[in-house]
Amino acid sequence: MTATPSVTQLQVESVVFPPTAKPPGSDKTLFLGGAGVRGMEIQGNFVKFTAIAVYMEGTAIPALAPKWSAKTVDELADSADFIREIIAGPFEKLTKVTMILPLTGQQYSEKVAENCTAYWKAVGKYTDAEGKAVEEFLQVFKDESFSPGASILFTQSPAGSLTIAFSKDGSIPEQGKAVIENKLLAEAILESIIGKQGVSPTTRQSLAARVSELLKQTSLAAEAQ
Repeated sequence: MTATPSVTQLQVESVVFPPTAKPPGSDKTLFLGGAGVRGMEIQGNFVKFTAIAVYMEGTAIPALAPKWSAKTVDELADSADFIREIIAGPFEKLTKVTMILPLTGQQYSEKVAENCTAYWKAVGKYTDAEGKAVEEFLQVFKDESFSPGASILFTQSPAGSLTIAFSKDGSIPEQGKAVIENKLLAEAILESIIGKQGVSPTTRQSLAARVSELLKQTSLAAEAQ
C-alpha cells in the first residue's frame, strides 16, 4: 500500500485547494499534485475564469520516479512525455475546476468538447465512439450553471471511466452525476488543461514543481535505505 504523499494546500486567487481529496465515486484519498488558473487575454487584460487543481493517487510517485526523478522542474514542465505519463498513468486522478467568474454548463462543456475533438483529430484518434462520448458529455452539462465558487469535478479511473460531479461550494460530493466510459475522453479533458497546448500552463508548471519535489524525496529515501 503506497502512502499518500504529505503536501501543502494551494491557493489560486481566492480559491483554496486542500492537500488531499476523496474523488466522487471513489474510496481513495488523492494528494494535490498542482493547481493554477485558466484565463484569456481580452482587450489587453488577462481575465481569469477558473482555478484548477489536479489530484493524484499516491502510487503516481513511485510510478514516475524511475524515469523522471533526475529531471529539473523546467525539464518536467516542458516534457510532453512527462505530462503524458501523468495523464495516461495507471493511477486515479481528480481534476477540480472552480469558477472565478460565472459560466453556464453549456459555455464550459462546448469549449471543452471543442478542445478534446481538436486534439483527437490532430493525433488521429477521433472515432464514432469519441463522438458519442462527447454528446454524452454535453448532455451532462446542458442544464447546469456555475456561479463563482462552484466546482466541476472529473474523476479519471485507471480503467478509463470518467465520473463527472458538480458542487455549488468548495465541498466534494460522494457520488458523481454521470459516468462516461471512454478512456480517450477522460484523458483528453486533462490533456486540454495541462498538455502542451493546454488552457492552463500555470497548472502544468505547478504540477512539475510539486511532483519534482516528491520525486527527489523518494530518491533520497531510496538512497538512504
